[in-house]
Amino acid sequence: MNDSAAIAAPPVSLSSRVLGAAHGVEARLEGALESIGLSLAKFGVLSKLAEAGEPVSLGCLAGLCSCVRSNMTQLIDRLEADKLVERVNDPSDRRSVRALLTAAGRERQIEAARIVEETEQAVFAPLGDADRATLCRLVSLLAIQSP
Repeated sequence: MNDSAAIAAPPVSLSSRVLGAAHGVEARLEGALESIGLSLAKFGVLSKLAEAGEPVSLGCLAGLCSCVRSNMTQLIDRLEADKLVERVNDPSDRRSVRALLTAAGRERQIEAARIVEETEQAVFAPLGDADRATLCRLVSLLAIQSP
């Protein structure tokens, strides 16, 4: 076999390309949020609490953030240690606690939302408006088909 008969690399599958792009975007967002001591998971919890505007049970938060309750407990532990969230008793169930966004948590969530928006603008800057709209439509179609 001579040099001109090199073996061609197999084509990259569409799902590999989508996953690779998603991981790249995730890495950029994680890196940007790291500058203020947050991860995407912590930002997600702070955002859900900010949207709720009231204390939320950990089980409900786990559902809203699509994670298991044990992971949510660990996230709340870390956010509580950072004084961004506090646990409060559930007035309707003494056995349950809820997570409450602190004033510092609200400030950090606002700062993180700004950072995420700026990072997204930078990540998607190479795309024109029509390409962004197409990407949003296609991602929505994929999400609808997910089990």
